Amino acid sequence: MAKYLLLKHYRGAPEPVNNVPMDQWSQDEITAHIQYMNDFADKLRSTGEFVDGQALAQEGAWVRYDGEGRPPVTDGPFAETKDLIAGWMIVDTDSYERALELAGELSAAPGKDGKPIHEWLEIRPFYGNAPTITE
Repeated sequence: MAKYLLLKHYRGAPEPVNNVPMDQWSQDEITAHIQYMNDFADKLRSTGEFVDGQALAQEGAWVRYDGEGRPPVTDGPFAETKDLIAGWMIVDTDSYERALELAGELSAAPGKDGKPIHEWLEIRPFYGNAPTITE
């Protein structure tokens, strides 16, 4: 089995078909979307393919060490994940093809007017072991 990260983006990916921001959805549409995500996770739990998943709040900051005795530096000249990443799910599948199939199904979560979003998801494999660096 191999683990894959299915990454949901606010922006940075190609636009989804049903591209209406969630803050313009009705409460029923938001509830239906969340229910789809929960049902999808439950289905993967039953097959043993679900590892974890979370929606992310938009708050957050970049942080870095700035030297002994100095406070950490926050924010910077970079795009912040709070503006880019909406959430994620980790699956553990027998093949990359299965991970693609699951990502495609997750992409069909309902959005505005109950229509599938057809959003683009980023799929990234986890390293089984730390990569070896050769010189």
